Amino acid sequence: MPAAPQPLGRRERNKQEKLDRITAAASELFAEHGIDDVTTQQIADKADIGTGTLFLYARTKGELLLLVQNAHYAEALERGRAAAEAVPDALDAVMAILQPIVECNRVQVENGRTYLREMVFGDPAEPRHSEALHIVAQTEEAVAAVLGRGGKFTAGDAATTARIVSAIMFLGMSGRPDPAFRVEDIVQDIRSQIRLLLPR
Repeated sequence: MPAAPQPLGRRERNKQEKLDRITAAASELFAEHGIDDVTTQQIADKADIGTGTLFLYARTKGELLLLVQNAHYAEALERGRAAAEAVPDALDAVMAILQPIVECNRVQVENGRTYLREMVFGDPAEPRHSEALHIVAQTEEAVAAVLGRGGKFTAGDAATTARIVSAIMFLGMSGRPDPAFRVEDIVQDIRSQIRLLLPR
């Protein structure tokens, strides 16, 4: 019988509570104003902490955005994975995984583009950046699992194709700075490119 998990100590609980307040404050302010129009001081004030404390959890606004968007991205990926399980066609299943991610990225367009930039060019030693890359890897694994159905791809080819799919999705999202672009149009463009990768 596995041992029951030990409850967090007071110090760990306090740290988690501060992190939760910071995440909630940054999420609300970024959603309302966009990352460029929010200061770290505003986030600290809303989270009811000092700026020095804030910088213990995230050194830059980019890291704060990663903290917020990673949670949204992970939730979108889980929704997409669940939807894909019930879809037999490979292309439709891949798009079931990707569509919630595209929707998540377009909630606040400038935040979404900044998140992608931080993911690609951020400090790889920073934990939030590492977490973002881990979510990307999970997305590629989910796509590879779909592509591996029915034996049309070897495991290696499915993994390689999933990386290409990921690149198509990220370029599709980052290449549309105009908020007037509809999610449906971006998804359709991504779909038309991925369709060419799949066996017929």
